[in-house]
Amino acid sequence: MNKKLGAALCAAGVLVFATLPAHADSGAEQRFKSIYTAEWKWRQEKHLARDDSSGASRELPHEDAASQAARLAYWQGVLAQLNAIAPADLPPPERINFAVYRAQIAALAEALRFHEYEMPVNADSSFYTNLAYSARSGYKNAQEYRSYLHQLGEFPRYFDEQTANMRAGLARGFTPPKVTLAGRDAPLASVADAATPQDTIFYKPFKQMPASIPAAEQEQLRAEAVAVIRDQVQPTYKRMLAFMRTDYMPRARTTLAAYALPDGKAYYQSKIVEFTTTSLSAEQIHEIGLSEMAKIRAEMMETIRASGFKGDLPAFLQFLRTDPQFYAKTPQELLMHAAWVAKKFDAKAGDYFGYLPRRRFAIVPVPDDQAPYYTAGRGGPGVYLVNTYNLPSRALYSLPALTLHESAPGHAFQMPVAMEQKGLPPFRRGYISAFGEGWALYAERLGSEMGIYENAYETFGMLSYQAWRAARLVVDTGIHAKGWTRAQAQAYLHENTALADHEIETEVDRYISWPGQALSYYLGEMAITKARHKAEAALGPKFDIRNFHDTVLQLGSVPLPVLEARIDQFIADGGTNPYQEK
Repeated sequence: MNKKLGAALCAAGVLVFATLPAHADSGAEQRFKSIYTAEWKWRQEKHLARDDSSGASRELPHEDAASQAARLAYWQGVLAQLNAIAPADLPPPERINFAVYRAQIAALAEALRFHEYEMPVNADSSFYTNLAYSARSGYKNAQEYRSYLHQLGEFPRYFDEQTANMRAGLARGFTPPKVTLAGRDAPLASVADAATPQDTIFYKPFKQMPASIPAAEQEQLRAEAVAVIRDQVQPTYKRMLAFMRTDYMPRARTTLAAYALPDGKAYYQSKIVEFTTTSLSAEQIHEIGLSEMAKIRAEMMETIRASGFKGDLPAFLQFLRTDPQFYAKTPQELLMHAAWVAKKFDAKAGDYFGYLPRRRFAIVPVPDDQAPYYTAGRGGPGVYLVNTYNLPSRALYSLPALTLHESAPGHAFQMPVAMEQKGLPPFRRGYISAFGEGWALYAERLGSEMGIYENAYETFGMLSYQAWRAARLVVDTGIHAKGWTRAQAQAYLHENTALADHEIETEVDRYISWPGQALSYYLGEMAITKARHKAEAALGPKFDIRNFHDTVLQLGSVPLPVLEARIDQFIADGGTNPYQEK
């Protein structure tokens, strides 16, 4: 573990509870519960609480400036109430809840303080691409379909509010860099220019409806869908498309760095805190990245020698990027390879995990309108999305690492485990990037122990992905704090990873327009690996990898200092997991 990272974790002392006294003040516990209970109810009333347990569409929140200011005032008030509670006065389980909750509220307030809502579009995602996910949900009954139709009817109001915010961002130079917005209007065009409502993504849920809904009611719902898409959704998308093409994209800022934004240095530091849950500075993270890259480079060279290849790293990377043996010829072939890796994990799962999630996942291609600018894959509860666009950029040797990261034991495994834990307050269902992305990257490394990688090329693919995430520490801070150019960032990834140039371009644009998020992965993996090594050293023959993994995952998504403290308790308990299924 890098000493700077360890020091930064300890610096967040308010979150580290393992060394606090075990006594509790029932008054403090009740005050804390009343605070988060009231806030969560308010969050639900304002339609800000996301519930992934149901396919039903939720109400769209109000995004106007007055609503944003009211939220900021409310959450700042919640923080003031939390600051009046000493974590030492809470029982141990509530100390975990307090640490998670306070970090969550602080991040929400900071985003509002910097008016982040004025930039609801970036190279990776946007409010309008996020809305399309409701169209890919499965609705179970007529009420859920009506809820979905109601949401579609809210699009004009919702888009008008987002447009007003974007205009405010334009006026003060708070936009994504212009270079990262090229082509990001395509999802808008796919709806605005569709020949009929039935040709849009938003009609998809009506093409195959549950048989439990009577045929006559199905036809009525379909007719309502056609009307609302024709009269509300498509005109809204046409207006937004015109705004993007004639106003927003041409006038977006030409600078790249977060430091160049209004109050940019403080803004970037707030994103570091949010995405890493540490107090590290940009300079410290940059140095950690350079140090870790050197270690991974040594592993890569060993693997090249093991492959039998005669040549240096640049020659090997060129070989991997150009030899046809490493690339699928059809989208179906790529999807089948991904499915094969996922099933290889299933054969080994019981040896490394005691608790297996009930929820399964599907493997599906990234939608066509998003694929050209999307990552290689993405996973979550119930789904592993595989990008089949531009097959020469989707290397088979890196597919095993990608699959472990996005499906199981990564995101499509970790998130359901967290969601299935009983007795947790609703705010614990949230996602903390440093933990979630750190775990998924750790899952890639775990593949070596599990025997998932079948040859030196696949092992190199895993190492290339490790280097990719370590390089993010260098590139993200280089762009946002050290004045790096887009070309400089692309060159760094080209020289240090086996990523295809197309993927390098889309990834760098994502880092440019989403400051700090790229820092989550490697710092999170380092914290999990440090915790494991500490437990192995302390417990010796008592260490059980299943208990360790279950303890980490059943904790849910938490700040890294909370994870560190929980593993200290795991060690003190002799390596047992009280939640282990018998």
